[in-house]
Formats: sequence, C-alpha cells, structure tokens
Amino acid sequence: MQDYYAARAAEYDRIYAKPERQADLREMEAWLPGVLAGRHVLEVACGTGYWTQFYAAATAGVVALDGAVETLRIAAHRQPAPVRWLQGDAYALPVADKAFDGAFAGFWWSHIPLGRIDAFLRGLHRTLKPGAQVVFIDNLFVPGSSTPIAEQDAEGNTWQLRPLADGSVHRVLKNFPSRDALLSAVEPHARISEYGAWQHFWALSYSLRT
Repeated sequence: MQDYYAARAAEYDRIYAKPERQADLREMEAWLPGVLAGRHVLEVACGTGYWTQFYAAATAGVVALDGAVETLRIAAHRQPAPVRWLQGDAYALPVADKAFDGAFAGFWWSHIPLGRIDAFLRGLHRTLKPGAQVVFIDNLFVPGSSTPIAEQDAEGNTWQLRPLADGSVHRVLKNFPSRDALLSAVEPHARISEYGAWQHFWALSYSLRT
C-alpha cells in the first residue's frame, strides 16, 4: 500500500476532480473544521494534505502522519497552517500517549484489513485523551464513479486494480463498510457516535469514552 501511494503521489489529488463528486466535497470541506475546531489533532494517513488544508487553521495544532515521504513533501508545500508533518506507521503511531484531544483520518478506514480494525483503533485511542473527538471520512461505493471491485478475499476484504499514469497497475485493498459495521466497530470505544453520508462519501464521528 505504501509503495502504491508513493508511486501515485504526483497524481494523488486527481481523484478529487471527478465532476460528480464536487457538491459533496464542498459540503465536506465546510463541515470538517467545525468538528475539530480548537482541538490538538492527530491526522493519520494524511497523504498530500488535501483534507488538512481545510481544517488545520481551526484547530489548536495538527500533527499529520503518513507512511510515504513523497506525499508528505507535497503536503508540506501546500499547508502553511500550524501543522507538524511526520512520517510513520499508522499501526504503530510514533507519538506519545494521551497527547491529543482530536483525531482525523480521511480515506484510510477503507484501506484497513478487516482483521486489523480493532487493533488500529486501540493504537489510535492510546494517543488520545478521554473525550477526544475522532473523525473518519471515506468513500461509498457508487457504480459508475467508484473503481470496480476486482476480487474479494476469504476474510471479506475487497480489492481494486488501479492503473497509474506510468502504465503500472496496482492491486489495492479498498473496503466499503456499511453504516452498521462502522458503528459496531467503534461502539466499545465511543461515548457518542454519529454517522452521516453524502452521495459519494460517508463520515463517522465519535467522542472517546472517558
């Protein structure tokens, strides 16, 4: 996965240019800052910082982490707001315990193998204070707009075949969880959780149990 996103860095943001997604994106870009306003936020899998640019100025500070140096270079040039860019592993977050009261991940949940979701959440929650606000956004599967599913493995994970401009084709894990699956995954950790959806995307937000 990291190799794919490193190779894709220069064309990473083209996905946000799809005409049919523009209305959703404008609403999401306007909604996100209010959910994380005033918080010290850890962003996981920040990529090129596309989403960071919309909410960072409303926060008390952001540490944005990604595994690929190539995408972090783009992010650092894009975002003048108070952000510290950090290379690291989303499954072994290189930050202190209880250092943040907010967390965000855009288009990361769909790349987590089903068998690792709980372990990822526990690792993320280790870095958060009780009552922290956690926000995930990701894709809904929309025929004609989403890349088709190429295969499904024995655990239920689904995979896409994604071509890049250099002609290479990459097999990429991309799951499309239901509302119930998302709420069920965070229920042991969440005091209050909310799910919302647009035509092409979903959002899950919750406050961490105290």
